[in-house]
Amino acid sequence: MGMAAWRPWLTDHGSLTQRLQANCQAFRVLRLNQAVGQPIPDEARPLKLRRHQCAVIREVLLLCGDTPLVFAHTVIPLSGQRGPWQSLAGLGNRSLGTTLFADPRIERFPLEYRRLDQRHPLFQAASQHLNSPVMMLWARRSLFVLNHKPIQITEVFLPSVLDLVDSP
Repeated sequence: MGMAAWRPWLTDHGSLTQRLQANCQAFRVLRLNQAVGQPIPDEARPLKLRRHQCAVIREVLLLCGDTPLVFAHTVIPLSGQRGPWQSLAGLGNRSLGTTLFADPRIERFPLEYRRLDQRHPLFQAASQHLNSPVMMLWARRSLFVLNHKPIQITEVFLPSVLDLVDSP
């Protein structure tokens, strides 16, 4: 599937959660994991983390009913976890996006997007939630800052998101 089909999802600057909710009455969030661990190397630099420095890593699936739409991977440096982002620890199966877009003090940096293939750890993690194998997946990454403390979210779009009748 070419870039044109994915562009509206990759470049939308609004809340992905709200967009999915508008297109799926059975929208829900399923927390897969939240633990202290090492970020993927390409995540550390924008967060100003040193090599092998740990962070809180949260992974969720955004679903329409039982159909996975997006695999979301959030990295919260430990300094932010104890500071302005401490409320994120108790989100459970609630959407992080709702929290991020509700607070006007949170600054969002420009989106980055790219194709991931089987060599990328986030492709491997997201692929576990597919019914049939794919060669690549599109992802976008956002950096959010509150009180000079960043967090980073990578959203990996699964093919089923294109099945939604989208009304952005």
